[in-house]
Amino acid sequence: MSEQTTLAKNQFGSLGDWARSAVGRLPYWRYVLGKSLSLQIGIVILLAYVVVAIVGQFWTPYNPTATLAGEPFLSPSSEYWFGTDRVGSDVFSRTLRAAGLDLMITAGAVFLALIVGTTIGTLAGYFGGAVDFVALRFLEIFQAFPGLLLALLVVQALGRGTENVIIVLALVGMPYYLLFSRGEVLSKKNWQFAEAARMVGNGPFRVAFRHLLPNSFGPILAYTSVNAAWVVLLTASLGFLGVGIEPGKPEWGAMISRGQPQIVTGEWWVSFFPGMAVLGLSTGLYLLGDGLRDVLDPRSR
Repeated sequence: MSEQTTLAKNQFGSLGDWARSAVGRLPYWRYVLGKSLSLQIGIVILLAYVVVAIVGQFWTPYNPTATLAGEPFLSPSSEYWFGTDRVGSDVFSRTLRAAGLDLMITAGAVFLALIVGTTIGTLAGYFGGAVDFVALRFLEIFQAFPGLLLALLVVQALGRGTENVIIVLALVGMPYYLLFSRGEVLSKKNWQFAEAARMVGNGPFRVAFRHLLPNSFGPILAYTSVNAAWVVLLTASLGFLGVGIEPGKPEWGAMISRGQPQIVTGEWWVSFFPGMAVLGLSTGLYLLGDGLRDVLDPRSR
């Protein structure tokens, strides 16, 4: 048997083993999903929003940024499902396109906050001393400001733009990941599995990130969904106040602000449908976080 044939056989064998392992774990995942109705509903809602966001990037009934797609303030109908706003833009098309932007901001901010905050918190919890002191002072500075106020100040300093909004929301959410990871690692660093890892020659960074952090990740992962829901609401708040996102870009908070004056005159649909989009996504993320907490945190069972 040639070397290439042997290599191919080993690769396909490994792939087959992985596939059999994945299929073998399907009953486990069905068991996990079956344990929490909140988790099931949250996953369905989030998947629905992801599908809507993908569709909205490639197809909308009308150009989301165009004016005079119809007469101004047309009520919802078979032609304009969510009606039109004061400049004749199609509210359904704008709501559809805004889903991708809001989901991208949410995912980017949560991922960045998770990586940076968890890394700093793990180092602070494991090493203590000066590292822990600096991390806690950093935490106190950020928590001294209300989240929305801090986001407004930093956005004004950095300027408008999607990337700047992601950075700002990550900075605002990062202290909570730092606090969670620090507490989990601090409480477990003297447990038997950590002592065993040190006794066999593992260095401090390997013990912290290879052994302690994975065994502390359940509560942190459950918090990511709650943090994501908070990011959705904060993104909409920034858009409503007219800061962060570039003017004219379809974004749910900006659309709510755009239709606010017309609520009292009867054109409720301009703000109602973007508001329902924000409410639906944040509700789904809160349910997902609640379900993950039920599944991953033994103390909640």
